[in-house]
Amino acid sequence: MPARKAIDKTFAVEHGRLVRTVQLADGRSYFHRCSLEAFREVAWYIAEHADDGVTTQMLWRDLEGVSCTQASLALDFLKERGCVLTRFRRNFPASGFLVEDALIEFHALEHERCND
Repeated sequence: MPARKAIDKTFAVEHGRLVRTVQLADGRSYFHRCSLEAFREVAWYIAEHADDGVTTQMLWRDLEGVSCTQASLALDFLKERGCVLTRFRRNFPASGFLVEDALIEFHALEHERCND
């Protein structure tokens, strides 16, 4: 079976949850959701480990109340919005205010949808 090739990934906030929709080349699509609480936990964890950076596996292992899918989704959104920078497979805050920046981006995206 050939690998599924994504041609488009979009983020939105729906009913207080971050949602990533992936459109596949064959016309099918799927989505994942991340609660605001899980999103906030990921941001805090990255901020607390700012000096050494974090890997996806660290998020999966250490954030017991956050599913792997939610942690990955939150991290992808933070990267896309420029809140997190990746160097040598480790993710670092782009500023000294990661949690605040993350929540601003989350709520800005939520507000965009309200104005559509």
